[in-house]
Amino acid sequence: MICIAGYVLVAVGRVHQLFSVVGLFRPAILMGALAILLFFSDGRSIRRVHWVLVPTTRFVIALMVWMALSTPGALVRGTRFDLLLGNFVKTFLMLLVIAAGVRGIRDVERLAMTYLASAAIYAAVIVSRFDLGEGDSWRLGDLYYYDANDFATFLVTAMPLALYVIHRARTSYQRVLGVAALALMTLAFVRTGSRGGFIALLAVVLFVNVGYRAIRLRWRVTATVLVALVVVAAASERYWTQMGTIMSDADYNRSEETGRMKIWQRGVGYMLQYPVFGVGPNNFNAAEGRLSPFAERQQLGRGVKWNAAHNSYVQVGAELGIPGLLMFVGMIASAFVALRRSSRRVGTGSAGAELTQAVSASLTGFVVGAFFLSLAYSEILYTLLALAIALQKVTGRAVAVGADR
Repeated sequence: MICIAGYVLVAVGRVHQLFSVVGLFRPAILMGALAILLFFSDGRSIRRVHWVLVPTTRFVIALMVWMALSTPGALVRGTRFDLLLGNFVKTFLMLLVIAAGVRGIRDVERLAMTYLASAAIYAAVIVSRFDLGEGDSWRLGDLYYYDANDFATFLVTAMPLALYVIHRARTSYQRVLGVAALALMTLAFVRTGSRGGFIALLAVVLFVNVGYRAIRLRWRVTATVLVALVVVAAASERYWTQMGTIMSDADYNRSEETGRMKIWQRGVGYMLQYPVFGVGPNNFNAAEGRLSPFAERQQLGRGVKWNAAHNSYVQVGAELGIPGLLMFVGMIASAFVALRRSSRRVGTGSAGAELTQAVSASLTGFVVGAFFLSLAYSEILYTLLALAIALQKVTGRAVAVGADR
């Protein structure tokens, strides 16, 4: 569990990039390899893989297999194996280890708190090291690994876990830490100036106040008020002006060929042009440079931007075709179903019920935020899926053991 927690801090929280001395020890490889080795050397039944071969896991496996089948036909051969072998296989193995490695609700809680800690540490470093300025410097730009928009979605996914800590804290000290983490993450969130993140935050606030019923309404409202107060206190006039452009027809995302709306339209076109295997894993940018209507400009000596998809669903559909998109959506949908069932199994008011609803809120934040970002293969998503699978495992096993007794 220590190795798994260390891996989450590195893979999601990027602590080795925040503190360069940590990176000297190659912590991602070290923690991941140790976690896998210890897992496969542990013969206890609670940690057998068959406990986590649930629909969500099967969808992840299917997506990985389809990615392998899509690789040979990728537009750019030089990058066709990078995503699969360099990233996704490792992500899948760690998803299995995280989900199968937990022994009960307490272990899932520990990993959820590690996820929260990784976001809070990242936020503390960013707030302390990056200053905002005038003009285009009014918001954060490129950070460590994440850009400002990715970071905003990461923060949103961690906020429901802070609410869980605040309510379930065993001591006043833990509750103060939970409040401080939520306030700090909200402050960092405002500094990102992310419009997609703002929409994701609204979705999480709505879920918390309507669907997070495992705790009393006053706790949910208090957390919402705290977040709102920090946003109002920290947000500049430029921030609210930026948020006001979300629905504007004059915004570049709607009017320009490099805006998100035009990119999404082209992405759907790539999917329909290559409906079975797509343009290949990690090849959306290549499709922009080779298949887009303005790709021919390169022959005239004019530069063409190889854009990212800026939408995880368009990204998967274009890169892995319609079957890949269906697997991706099925993977996320099955996780929500599993969390709902897990919450019903453990009963209202229990730590398990609260944790399942907190993870559901976190996953909601990702689903909405990912609509504006290329995060289809991000460790953020697969760590949240691993927590959902782990909760399904421990709650289902508890019910099965109870029935046997």
